[in-house]
Amino acid sequence: MKVIVHGGAGGEPDEPTPRQAVLDEAAETGGKADTVVDAVEAAVHVLESSPRFNAGVGGAVQSDGEVRTDAGIMTSDREAGAACSMPGVEHAVSAARVVMEETPHVLVSGDHAVELAADFGVETEIDLWTEKSQERWNDYDAPDGSPSEHLEWLREKFGGADTVGAVAYDGDEFAAATSTGGRWLALAGRVGDVPQIGSGFYAAPAGAASSTGAGEDIAKSTLTRRAVRHLESGYDAQEAADRAIEEFAELTGSTAGVIVLDNDGNVGSAFNSDAMQISINR
Repeated sequence: MKVIVHGGAGGEPDEPTPRQAVLDEAAETGGKADTVVDAVEAAVHVLESSPRFNAGVGGAVQSDGEVRTDAGIMTSDREAGAACSMPGVEHAVSAARVVMEETPHVLVSGDHAVELAADFGVETEIDLWTEKSQERWNDYDAPDGSPSEHLEWLREKFGGADTVGAVAYDGDEFAAATSTGGRWLALAGRVGDVPQIGSGFYAAPAGAASSTGAGEDIAKSTLTRRAVRHLESGYDAQEAADRAIEEFAELTGSTAGVIVLDNDGNVGSAFNSDAMQISINR
């Protein structure tokens, strides 16, 4: 099982070595799975449970003081599921898998997504706060008012994310999954690129991709669909990743990263931020 994982595109991490160790564990864990769906779910689970990344435990706090998680998953036969805006769900990728495998839908949101996940055995009502996120939140004087008042308060504060993702290939099928705790101090209820098919994640017979970075711009430019389209045009995984990020930068002027696998087993990754840590199980 070939698996590539990423821990988010952004600034240079404070402690890159221990973060890399978690990424290596995630790739290795995914590589032991029997199916590509199991592989990306298992890999992402490791990252969602680590407070070193902004997914699951340690997720970003929205303007109302709530941590909400989002995730999406897709296979190369274009089965897909996503779940978003979920308080208290550590393993958002498992909630997304429930949507994919147990419902006729591709996206379920909010409290209803939490209830659905719980009904199929996903643990909910998890405390996603860490000591670091609590200290950071305590430094802010958040308003109690209307959404417009929240918007005025967060206008200069919104940003910062370490979305995680995984792509797997078993020589026959692909799967891609992406999970996030959002971006710091987003408006309560904000949903970015991660649970949107073709933006945060995408899979097709030619290959699969997972992205990270400036979520609104990734959604508007459908970054992962762009990367896989390059695979469909005959480029290998690294060329597809490079071209997708170059186009993204030209279109948006923002920063992002993408990981890609193609059906020759090639691995690609590209980013235009300061850093993006990855790990590969070959």
